[in-house]
Amino acid sequence: MLRFYFHHTPNPLKVALFLEESGLPYEVVPVDVFKGEQHTAEYSAINPNGKVPAIVDGSTVVFDSNAILLYLGEKTGQFMGDAGDRGQLYSWLMFVATGVGPFSGQAVHFQHMAPEQLPYAINRYRREVERHYGVLNHRLQNQQYVVGDDYTIVDMAVWGWIERFPRVLGEDALDEFPHLKAWYERVNARSAVERARSVGKDISFKMDFDEETRRSLLPQNYPKTGVKVK
Repeated sequence: MLRFYFHHTPNPLKVALFLEESGLPYEVVPVDVFKGEQHTAEYSAINPNGKVPAIVDGSTVVFDSNAILLYLGEKTGQFMGDAGDRGQLYSWLMFVATGVGPFSGQAVHFQHMAPEQLPYAINRYRREVERHYGVLNHRLQNQQYVVGDDYTIVDMAVWGWIERFPRVLGEDALDEFPHLKAWYERVNARSAVERARSVGKDISFKMDFDEETRRSLLPQNYPKTGVKVK
């Protein structure tokens, strides 16, 4: 059975949606990133980058949420769209991997997690998220889904981050992007979405954002062990 290394954050949520849509049997393996479990030697052997999610499928190990979606799509032949649109699927999947995801994450960081409010950083990342939302909004004005009229892994990848839009840009943020908002509602109407949201609800992950959590999530903000800082 496929092992799914999980925390209830946007990137694992994308994979949870695919697994619930596809019906693939899987076992959830919790990785409590607030406790630093992503940095253990055991998990580093699975994902040297120390992030979630990752999967182990027999002898195959895949990390990075977008790589996992692509692997599972190719493995099952599901949610890959029309073969003639494969170039678009790859392109939009990378658009999420290099744009929507990281810029949304940085917007959240500088607004809600940084030790001080930096107007330049907040503005930069919010504006870039807004630009990415605008690109998606334009793309969706004449079609049902991101690649075309077929629901694909790209929609799952986008959904994982748009799901967090209130924290990224604010509660009413999608009102400015009506086609993206309609797409979001369309995806949310799928029965697998609620099942994906329920993955890991029975796991007692740490919730306190204390010093242990800061050091676990943001180790680059602290001096290296044994390194003297002048």
